[in-house]
Amino acid sequence: MSDRAPRSRAVAFRESHAGADVEMAYAGLKTFLKGEPRPVEDADDADVAVLGAPYDGAVSNRPGARYGPGAIREASGWWAYLSGYKGGLTNMNTGAQVDYADLSIVDCGDVPVFPMDHELTAESITAHVATAAERAFPVLLGGDHYCTYPSFLGFAEGCGAETVGLVQIDAHTDTSSESTVLGDHYHGSSTHLIARSPYSDYEHVSQVGIRGYESPDFFEFAEETGLNLFTMRDVDERGVDAVVTDAIAAAAADADAVYVTFDVDSIDPSVAPGTGTPEPAGLSAHQALRTMEILGAHDAVGAADLMEVAPRYDPTEGTQRLAAYLLVTLLERRFAE
Repeated sequence: MSDRAPRSRAVAFRESHAGADVEMAYAGLKTFLKGEPRPVEDADDADVAVLGAPYDGAVSNRPGARYGPGAIREASGWWAYLSGYKGGLTNMNTGAQVDYADLSIVDCGDVPVFPMDHELTAESITAHVATAAERAFPVLLGGDHYCTYPSFLGFAEGCGAETVGLVQIDAHTDTSSESTVLGDHYHGSSTHLIARSPYSDYEHVSQVGIRGYESPDFFEFAEETGLNLFTMRDVDERGVDAVVTDAIAAAAADADAVYVTFDVDSIDPSVAPGTGTPEPAGLSAHQALRTMEILGAHDAVGAADLMEVAPRYDPTEGTQRLAAYLLVTLLERRFAE
């Protein structure tokens, strides 16, 4: 008598139908690029460890970025489905052959957040990103842009870096030192906090796509601190390739690694309206994708986040779709080409 358990009808069905191993983009667990769900401490053999930070308790305008991680994850399933269905892909922008099966990615779920306690939330983000950075390339899905500060600290601590550069793609500089209304820890202060941290300074910060309005004498502030400032007008006049190439070079100079933070409000709101603080005349979809191509090809880039997706302001779901595509593009250039 055989000790083998009888083959189930479900197994028999899957074995007899070739298409049964193809999971539709909208089916299955909503993990990033349909990566395997795992605890962050079990990400040792992965290329990329994805975490979500569903927190928007530090916004100054419209809330809703707490729903960003789930929306980005769901949107990312499209590229995993296409790659699995076609057995790999040809990127028609870059000409590269890409198979996402070659990219070992795990989704470690959302970090614990505490909606009424930004300090405890920040501690949670730092601990979880540090754990990821000890094992893989960490990607954080936000959440409001304050979350970048504790994530940056976690990356620096986890990878053992002394100096970490920051490339910030954003409409706003986030360099506020304090607000009489919002305090000194909110989404407009994250870059200021990073520059004051033990791991960086303004000379290692590059900002791309800045526009709108800033505090009086801001250009003098940038010159005095050494901030590498590239406004949206610089992008329009010099071209996105030249600007992003200079930005990553400046952030990486004499640094052990570079952290990339992409605020979706850097993109023009006619293209990506699903965000809390939209600013007119931003990056086009093409410019945003080209930015991630350039950053993904740079060896110094060791971590990334994508922030401020507030999907409820975009009934077309285009904002989260583009946000997912941006991260897919960066990871593709980094690991899958």
